[in-house]
Amino acid sequence: MSAPWFQRLLADGFGRTAEALPAIVDGLPVDDLLWRPYAGANSIAWTLWHTARMEDAQIAPIAGTDEVWQREGWVERFGLPYAPGAMGYGQSAEEVAAFRLEDPTLLTGYYQAVHTATIELVDSLSEDDLARVVDESWDPPVTVAVRLVSIVDDAAQHIGQAAYVKGLLGLR
Repeated sequence: MSAPWFQRLLADGFGRTAEALPAIVDGLPVDDLLWRPYAGANSIAWTLWHTARMEDAQIAPIAGTDEVWQREGWVERFGLPYAPGAMGYGQSAEEVAAFRLEDPTLLTGYYQAVHTATIELVDSLSEDDLARVVDESWDPPVTVAVRLVSIVDDAAQHIGQAAYVKGLLGLR
């Protein structure tokens, strides 16, 4: 039996990020991944890390699990100069500049682990789950469905930003 339409739709949306992120990283040396077009800009590496972190940080509470970032040791592997729960939201230009990366496969590996957790969640959802409220601080309150669409939208925007910066590499 085929998965319900909403599971197929969500898997497709999240799958687009899972395809695009490694394609952006592919073949780029660390110096290019860390390059910032100007002092206040985000690097490709930081943007893709943030993309993975924001998805992880929002999927885990819906799934009722700990974030992949912490439960699978990614905090230690990245060794970033940030608090363990940092996800890039609201970071200053100086904090973004402090982002370091020695191995590009950390970005792709971490996102793949997050994507696996995301798809496990998507595959477990029922139509009733989509209406469950996950954040009452908004008017109207945010449901699982709205949160998942928001994550896909944020990821698409960040992937576009990283791809744009990759395109600028040829102009420097």
